[in-house]
Amino acid sequence: MANPNLQDIHDFLVGLARQAAGMITSANPATVDTKKNSSDLVTETDKAVEDLISSSLKSEYPDYSFLGEETAQSGRLTDAPTFVVDPIDGTTNFVHAHPYISISLAFAHKQKPLVGVVYNPFTQHLYTAIKGHGAYLTSPKIPLSFPDEGLRVESQYEKRKLPLRSPPAPLPDLSNALIAVEYGNERYGNNWDCKISTFSALGRDKSVDGAMVQSVRSLGSAALNMCSVARGDLDLYWEGGCWAWDVAAGWVIVEEAGGMVVGGNKGEWTPKVDGRRYLVLRAGAEKALVEEFWGKIQGRLVYEDTD
Repeated sequence: MANPNLQDIHDFLVGLARQAAGMITSANPATVDTKKNSSDLVTETDKAVEDLISSSLKSEYPDYSFLGEETAQSGRLTDAPTFVVDPIDGTTNFVHAHPYISISLAFAHKQKPLVGVVYNPFTQHLYTAIKGHGAYLTSPKIPLSFPDEGLRVESQYEKRKLPLRSPPAPLPDLSNALIAVEYGNERYGNNWDCKISTFSALGRDKSVDGAMVQSVRSLGSAALNMCSVARGDLDLYWEGGCWAWDVAAGWVIVEEAGGMVVGGNKGEWTPKVDGRRYLVLRAGAEKALVEEFWGKIQGRLVYEDTD
């Protein structure tokens, strides 16, 4: 098998994301099913978009593997060249017409993400990265003037290198940080208790052994949380319970923007893409900040399929 041409793969994935976008923006998610529980949703559009993407990839790259959220038998990556796909990352947002969802497309080889494409079809923000070639955001430009009544506004786009602020601002400690966290769909037991206790520790005043972070955000899409870290407008993102298809594309985008991905538990400096627990930091964050965050985690995140 010839070595993958990452630029060709990147360009093909960008085209697929734009093609799938029309299916999402024109959909009315009337049929909503649950998977694990009422917070774990899937729609006919999720399935249709994955069908489109998987059939297109298998036609263009028949020798490569495919790991998609709606069809995967397990969440584990192998060393084979693999497309890792979440057709709609943020299905709950999609069902509620909250416009923060993304099409998350990645290419991985030997369990390392090499190409990432994340596209929000509602905001038309396109995040892309190729390993070793930087990360970029392509988005609509805000018009400086408006045409006369009745004339059409033509969209113009600009492509900017990530992070958007260069050089990135220093981040001395968690008390200066805006962080992202998510509930996830596991709402009882060890991992839920660990999350809720950690959320409290992160927000508490330093006088009672808290981190006193400036605030928290939850975009409802792991890929968009990671892309916001890559942009530099979120400082950290702590997650447990995601799968490879949620994070693979964002992973390479973050790293190519100068950020880092470590494990969601203390001491996990070299996490696996399918490890299901992650701490993501923007460019400018130092390893000391990782240690500070790990020190505030109340317990450990444990997932049976990875531990």
